[in-house]
Amino acid sequence: MNRIYKSPEGERLVRERYLAFLKHWPVDHQQIRIPTSQGETFAIASGAEDAPPLLLFHGGAGNTVTWMPDVRAFAGHFRVYAIDMIGEAGLSAHSRPPLSSDVYSLWLDEVLRGLSVDRTAIVGVSLGGWLALDYATRRPERVERVAVLCPGGIGRQKVGILFAMIALRMCGAWGKRKLRELILGRPPADPTPPVRAFMNFVSLIQEHFRPRRVKLPVFSDDALRRLDMPVLAIVGARDVLLDSAETKSRLERHVPQAEVVFLPETGHFIPGQAGRVLAFLSRESS
Repeated sequence: MNRIYKSPEGERLVRERYLAFLKHWPVDHQQIRIPTSQGETFAIASGAEDAPPLLLFHGGAGNTVTWMPDVRAFAGHFRVYAIDMIGEAGLSAHSRPPLSSDVYSLWLDEVLRGLSVDRTAIVGVSLGGWLALDYATRRPERVERVAVLCPGGIGRQKVGILFAMIALRMCGAWGKRKLRELILGRPPADPTPPVRAFMNFVSLIQEHFRPRRVKLPVFSDDALRRLDMPVLAIVGARDVLLDSAETKSRLERHVPQAEVVFLPETGHFIPGQAGRVLAFLSRESS
């Protein structure tokens, strides 16, 4: 078993806070636990059972709390399954097989089987965007359309941020706060109670969780060409983790139905996109 937390006590604290958030899931839902060869996978199902399926993949060091601001909008049109990725700070198994393998697509085959879903739309953020695209390149016949925000695996990962991470982590609480601001942007001066609670949860995860320390595999041009479904990518020009200009260029060159939204004043964290994503997901295929 991988040690994805720094201590059992830290794992307990993150888990308890996560469960407290789930008590306030904004729509009627079911909590589902799916057995897989990688261990148990946790998912939250929302929306009408006979609606078209939609999978939601959070980013690295995250969990389904990511989707609480948006799930009401999506659940009005889809049967939404918010999935806790294995090896991350949710309730799924701690397993972290190599990202360069086909294990994640095999794991998602099992998850979809457990959900009785044959073909689905997918939305993913950051690492979850990489996961969505990895599955879509390997199983294009099972993916209706894909929307990704600041996805990994297309534009290069920036090296400078790695040195900044090392330096700031040596500066205690101040450094951790600055690192969080560098990646997620400056928090609002007077956050609402829900936003403050989320910020505190992010800080708790940062304190106790061990994030992945590997570079995301980059999709080849041939892999991107296998994305024959509609693809929406929303990227920020000020992303300190990923080269968004290269992401935009490669998608436009190699993905026939790619639609790229390039936000010049936005970084890696891209909130408030539910309306744009929903419009894309609901669009009739040409």
